[in-house]
Amino acid sequence: MTDDVNLAQPEAGANPGQPEPAASPEQPEEDPGPAQFDDDSSRLESAEDAGPGQAQAVSIDTAPSAAESEPVPDPAAERDEYRDLLQRKQAEFDNYKKRVERDRARANRQAEKALIVALLPLLDDFERALGAPVESGGAEAYRDGIELIHRQLLEILRKRGVVPIETAGVRFDPNLHEAVAYQTSEGHEDGDVIDELRRGYLFDEMLLRAAMVRVAKA
Repeated sequence: MTDDVNLAQPEAGANPGQPEPAASPEQPEEDPGPAQFDDDSSRLESAEDAGPGQAQAVSIDTAPSAAESEPVPDPAAERDEYRDLLQRKQAEFDNYKKRVERDRARANRQAEKALIVALLPLLDDFERALGAPVESGGAEAYRDGIELIHRQLLEILRKRGVVPIETAGVRFDPNLHEAVAYQTSEGHEDGDVIDELRRGYLFDEMLLRAAMVRVAKA
């Protein structure tokens, strides 16, 4: 009797003695979060491990340059500013020169006034001498009065640094003397001053007026 039950035929290539492998459970998808965190932490660690020069380079690259942040000066404004400053300094210098000139003129006038005040007593003496009556023997008194006025005048000039140049018995000096004549003279050597025709004066050791003299020649 033939059985109607059909036995299942094994697939080609299958090992009838080995059981079929069980189906593997479905693997869950990997979470990318931790991996990204690991990458970020690795980058931070690499930045911390970098040297000072590398860190400074990073900061320089990221910071804005100073030239870009500062405003560009206006050449026209700077020109006008310097021009105004120059004009103010020029005006101040002109005022200073005018003030110095005024002070110098005032000082000169004060010196002239002081000299005139010192000469006024001599003018009084001349007026009294000219107004005195002429009597017998009055010529000698008149001469004495003139000599007194002359001494007073020389003293006033001496106090102000004016002294006469000596000419008696000295050698001719072109820096102090002005020769108006050359002549032979007994008792004088060549270049000696014979006599004085006009008195010369020094003012604070500077030549105020040269003395006019005659000079001996051989």
